[in-house]
Amino acid sequence: MRLSAVQMAQDAAQTKEFEGGAALSCTSLACVRGGRMLFRGVSFALTSGEALHVTGPNGMGKSSLIRVLAGLLPAYAGKVDVQGRMALADERVALDQGQPLARALAHWAQIDGTDADDIARALAAVDLAHLADVPVRFLSTGQRKRALLARIQVSRAAVWLLDEPANGLDTASIERLGAMIAAHRATGGIVLAASHQPLPMQGAQMLALADFAGADLMADAE
Repeated sequence: MRLSAVQMAQDAAQTKEFEGGAALSCTSLACVRGGRMLFRGVSFALTSGEALHVTGPNGMGKSSLIRVLAGLLPAYAGKVDVQGRMALADERVALDQGQPLARALAHWAQIDGTDADDIARALAAVDLAHLADVPVRFLSTGQRKRALLARIQVSRAAVWLLDEPANGLDTASIERLGAMIAAHRATGGIVLAASHQPLPMQGAQMLALADFAGADLMADAE
């Protein structure tokens, strides 16, 4: 009998435990890129099992917010507090393009302390088990996005930062994404996802980044 997306996501998440719980918050966060303040005054607080959907049109600074939270960009003002490991999924597929998919995931699984069974469950959760031996470079855009979600699944990170996670996904894959997010939250994990489109995150908090729009710093100085 073929398992449902929900059952496979639950199987993939069942081995995760986040000691001490998870938390992610920021206070009065601001970001400046190229002399332009993308946003300012952003504050939120998430605890175990919670999710936040950051909305806004392209160019509003959603990706920059995620990268500031991940520590990859400096904050112009404010602070970020995190409890638990973080994993980032954006448009960059951090998998060896020349390696078969399962082996590329195994490289990260070894670093993250996961095993072969975790990889198999994660691939099943995103319906890529049949492509485990296919080199990453031969995957389609949608398959690469799903492979990245599998990478996040095996990371054992408590806090997921997802940048436009539904881009390139068909309806069935979006359902799987929703099941993965729900299963992660059910184990005490946190999900922060930024997208200009609806996401399958039931009960998630909402943050409209347009409400925190900044200004051109050069114009302010004149």
